[in-house]
Amino acid sequence: MAYTEAKIRDLVDGTIDQDTLHQMLSMPKDQERFEIYLGILQEQVPWDDRIILPLGPRLFIVQRAEDKKWVIRSWAGHDFCDWTENWKLHAKVRVRDTPEAMEKLYPKLMAPSTGWQVIREYFCPLSGDLLDVEAPTPWYPVIHDFEPDIDTFYRDWLGLEVPERA
Repeated sequence: MAYTEAKIRDLVDGTIDQDTLHQMLSMPKDQERFEIYLGILQEQVPWDDRIILPLGPRLFIVQRAEDKKWVIRSWAGHDFCDWTENWKLHAKVRVRDTPEAMEKLYPKLMAPSTGWQVIREYFCPLSGDLLDVEAPTPWYPVIHDFEPDIDTFYRDWLGLEVPERA
């Protein structure tokens, strides 16, 4: 089933009805949905460089027009790093590692013990947008969520030409 641009826009905006959302999630994806989705995102971001792949609601892999390099960029336009690196190492980070900091999120006596778990919040340095949260043990290194295989995704899954890169 193919969805209209209006329905995909509702999905992006978070205004889609629950029945349609359920159908979209449970049915095979229509061929052109990804391209429509990227087009909608591209219209909404405040910069012109091409979105290659969304990584989260306000985080993208983009192709910079000036040099064709793929980088990880926030909605606000901050370039974190090369797309293969861990962008979190370049973000503003708040670590909730005290009982007082945890009690801002959890009711008293219901927060995790900071000897066993901390909350790391990763923010865009330009806008202050919260981009990701992780809850590891205090000593655990920064988590690199994943490195997508963009070539395979575009070529084999979508049947599209892989965007040029530097």
